[in-house]
Amino acid sequence: MTVFKTSMRNFFSHKGRMALSAVAVVLSVAFVCGTLVFSDTMTTTFDRLFKASASDVRVSPKAADNDDGEWGRKPQPTMPAADLKRVEKVDGVKAADGEVANDAITVADADNDNLGSTTGAPTIGTNWDRLELETTEITSGHEPRGPDEVVIDADAADKHGVEIGDEIRTIAAPGSFTSEVVGIATFKITNPGATIVYFDTATAQEKLLGKPGVFSSVNLTAEAGVSNEELRAEVQKAVADSAEPLKVQTKDEVVEENKNDLGSFMDVMKYAMLGFAGIAVLVGIFLIVNTFSMLVAQRTRELGLLRAIGSSRRQVNRSVLVEALLLGVIGSVLGVGAGIGIAVGLMKLMGAVGMELNTADLTINATTPVVGIVLGVVVTVLAAWLPARRAGKVSPMAALRDAGTPGDRKAGAVRTALGVLLTAGGGGLLFLTTRVDEAADGAMYLAGGVLLSLLGFIVFAPVLAGLLVRALAAGVLRIFGPVGRMAERNALRNPRRTGATASALMIGLSLVACLSVVGSSMVASATEELDKSVGADFIIQSDMGQPIVPEAAKVLDDAPHMEHVTHYKALDADLTLPDGKTVEEYSLTAASATYAQDLRTETVRGDLADAYKKDSMSVGEDFAKDHGLKLGDTLTVDFADGGTAELTLRAVTSSETTLDSGAAYLNLTTARDYIKAGDLPFDDIMFGKAKEGQEEAAYASLKELMDPYPQYQVRDQTDFKQTLKDQVGQMLNLVNGLLALAIIVAVLGVVNTLALSVVERTREIGLVRAIGLSRRQLRRMIRLESVVIALFGALLGLGLGLAWGTAAQQLLALEGLKVLDIPWPTIGVVFAGSAVVGLFAALVPAFRAGRMNVLNAIATE
Repeated sequence: MTVFKTSMRNFFSHKGRMALSAVAVVLSVAFVCGTLVFSDTMTTTFDRLFKASASDVRVSPKAADNDDGEWGRKPQPTMPAADLKRVEKVDGVKAADGEVANDAITVADADNDNLGSTTGAPTIGTNWDRLELETTEITSGHEPRGPDEVVIDADAADKHGVEIGDEIRTIAAPGSFTSEVVGIATFKITNPGATIVYFDTATAQEKLLGKPGVFSSVNLTAEAGVSNEELRAEVQKAVADSAEPLKVQTKDEVVEENKNDLGSFMDVMKYAMLGFAGIAVLVGIFLIVNTFSMLVAQRTRELGLLRAIGSSRRQVNRSVLVEALLLGVIGSVLGVGAGIGIAVGLMKLMGAVGMELNTADLTINATTPVVGIVLGVVVTVLAAWLPARRAGKVSPMAALRDAGTPGDRKAGAVRTALGVLLTAGGGGLLFLTTRVDEAADGAMYLAGGVLLSLLGFIVFAPVLAGLLVRALAAGVLRIFGPVGRMAERNALRNPRRTGATASALMIGLSLVACLSVVGSSMVASATEELDKSVGADFIIQSDMGQPIVPEAAKVLDDAPHMEHVTHYKALDADLTLPDGKTVEEYSLTAASATYAQDLRTETVRGDLADAYKKDSMSVGEDFAKDHGLKLGDTLTVDFADGGTAELTLRAVTSSETTLDSGAAYLNLTTARDYIKAGDLPFDDIMFGKAKEGQEEAAYASLKELMDPYPQYQVRDQTDFKQTLKDQVGQMLNLVNGLLALAIIVAVLGVVNTLALSVVERTREIGLVRAIGLSRRQLRRMIRLESVVIALFGALLGLGLGLAWGTAAQQLLALEGLKVLDIPWPTIGVVFAGSAVVGLFAALVPAFRAGRMNVLNAIATE
């Protein structure tokens, strides 16, 4: 009890000094809990949507199972109305509703602005039927009653300013058509962001599916007393002899299937965010270690007195750990609350960019606060263990000395040796990364090199402080005269403390530098590859991954000022090799023969133009090598949506390329010989070459022709390069935004170190003030000390990041991204920004130091 009382008294007497460490715990726990609450809320939202929209039993074409990732690339599998009539007669069926749905459409307003989501959520066209009343209600106007009428969901209408009486145009695979908005449908549950338009059944069948009298699926409602499983069994018997195989699922199975389809995306997002939270936790550990190390050093006499009056080492050790426990508990509880706030903020942010999440669905599982509190407490106690152990070693004789503990030279020597060993090991692994022949082989070397070099720099930082701080001080501090030299000596006074403070900043900045190198190298490599390989003047595609519908493709075929337009389709087939081995679901590229001009792909054997001859094809170099293929071999190609062809291998393309690396090509006319026109997938992308001297006219013409199709973008090579740069830039901005949390915690570490350092040097500050140092000079000294510590951390971080990024780029070079581009302007801005961070971190400590009473400071024990 005495230990506990002592710990409580010490904790609350130093609560100001603990505050910033508590903030680090709060932020770390908050980000973890916020991520968990946000992902759980998204899961809840989609679960409710799936459950509310699913019928008791659903019957759908079995061929739809093979459409994973095909998002509108080819006509949808359908089932005839005869199947609806058959299943509605099954015993136990109360009602049968035919559903028509197409999630690969685009809806535009009168100005040709896309009314779809910008978050990747689909635009869905469906028929208005009885089951829609389970999830929506018409809150304005009426349901669609004819071929020229449409109802739009309220969220999309509000977002895009659509009102009753407006005309909207729907662009689907069968063609585009115009409808008048006659109703607004409001969701009874949360719609996460999809735009949904409703037509009458006949219109939806004809204009969304292109076939009258067919359905996408049939939804069955069971009679009272009939379970979903019983009904499924009866329906399966009834449809067993259908012309096309049908899949029969219960409500639970449909919901589970939808959840699984969404689950991979949710997991990637969740674990990526938790990874950044983990970085913030790691940085927070440095702050906590520093805080308790300095508190222990400042209380040396106090701890010595405790030992002198009979406290054991274990009791002193336990006293410090109890303080850490209190810090962890308080910070973690506050962090859980802040995490809920972060989750709500993320929901609002997602709403601003188009994904609607209702706070009524906010989900806080019992495990979330438990995980947050356990994480915060464990991390805080573990971080305080070394300082606590050091406190337990304070001898009773320390009570007779001034505050402060002598340096441990043995520990310093061990630290130096361990730091050198870890850094050398990490550097060796990074070097091996640059010497592998396969990117997969180098990934483990890179991961090991990053980990060991990071640990090495963390351990070695106190030693490096003596060298690098002096070098930085020579260029930054000494121009400020005696004040600058005093700031330098203060930074060097405790290298371990300076190293730990700088290491916290180093972690975040090293990742920023690494990703900047990788991103810049990706853009430079892709730009070089475009200049070298792409012969097309124009590239037409959808940024959302939508295929080019036949109507738009025909418009492009007829475009003026064009020398040629190239079609590009992706096919799936089972490939039987000359040795009898079959490669299942092999991807083939069926393109116009002009694609050989649009993408100048090098070959290692044969001529690529020959691969576009009748019943001919090419394969990639690696595939040919792995399967022992040679020119003239005959390959049996069983097309997934067509017949079987015997194709001759005419060319082997080089693997030394980024664009279409490893692709297998054949002429589109060959594909048409074996696949019916109605079964051919739509174009994924199209290319164009302008007539000589007519490039500008062709570009303007293509832009005008594609204006009615807002889902597609027309780009020349300059536009395409800028798009690549923007996409990589957006990715880096997102990552750097998440890393900002770790950098904020590191800044708090600098603030805390300076604040505690000012307290530690109270008497010294009083003395230098007494002999003539002005308040202004004192504040400048502390700010300069902070700047040099921040620059030291930046130097370590940027150096590490450049090494990591260079090694990572060597792996990318094996995948064709061969240009190493170091973004020196970005590196320079980050380094200069670190000085600003240092100035900002020193504002409060410098202000407090300047306000000290000189006589009281001198009299401080």
